[in-house]
Amino acid sequence: MKAQEHINFQRIAEAIDYLRENFTRQPELAEVAEKVHLSPYHFQRLFTEWAGTSPKKFLQYISLQHAKKMLKEEQASLFEASMETGLSGASRLHDLFVNLEGMTPGEYKNGGANLSINYSFAESPFGNILVASTSKGICHIAFADNGAEALQQLQQNFPKAQFRQMLDLMQQNVLYIFTHDWSKLHQIKLHLKGTDFQLKVWETLLKIPMGKLTTYGAIARHIEHPKASRAVGTAIGDNPVAFLIPCHRVIQSSGLLGGYHWGTTRKTAMIGWEAAQVFGV
Repeated sequence: MKAQEHINFQRIAEAIDYLRENFTRQPELAEVAEKVHLSPYHFQRLFTEWAGTSPKKFLQYISLQHAKKMLKEEQASLFEASMETGLSGASRLHDLFVNLEGMTPGEYKNGGANLSINYSFAESPFGNILVASTSKGICHIAFADNGAEALQQLQQNFPKAQFRQMLDLMQQNVLYIFTHDWSKLHQIKLHLKGTDFQLKVWETLLKIPMGKLTTYGAIARHIEHPKASRAVGTAIGDNPVAFLIPCHRVIQSSGLLGGYHWGTTRKTAMIGWEAAQVFGV
């Protein structure tokens, strides 16, 4: 990420943190702008360029009351319907093209001894990311605030694999998602290391509509393990493919956002950004 873009993202992240901590009193534009050391005019412009909506509408979207409203009035019927009828709306076109394949037992157990993995670093609206792929598909996407640590984690996941820093066509295809350039988007294949339970949870996450939220309990009920909300939460936390498998769309039944492997601020930014793309909030 270019230096200025990185600074802008950090400012937006700081603003989102402030909005999350103070949403109950709905802080004015000038107050938030002062916290990130910008004039109200420049803050409004920067935030709108990044999120596609004003800070005020973004605040309304991520508020606890709105999350509860979504869960109570929309989510149950919409989520269950999406499970039964498939996908709808141009905003979710990328999900139509995602095909998840689990690694073989041998690949799973031997630490990737026979795998050749390409990896590259790229930019996203939410910070730098590390994208990795095998010959069968994308095996890893992680936010890389520290590139060396992100690469080390990838290598630990596949300790016996061969690694090569190279941007291949599969990785390029994934990156089109962030620009919504659907015309260039072909089927995305995922090649993931996980248990049967984890794979089932991750497949279910792919069915959550963009701009919508669900709960850990709803995921557990859908995979027919209604008492396994905690295990579902663990599987969600182990999601190896950031953003593309949308674990950020799962929140607590109370309406609180809950935790996120790559940070609650980033989770909040994703939810608000997707709402701006889908609803123009």
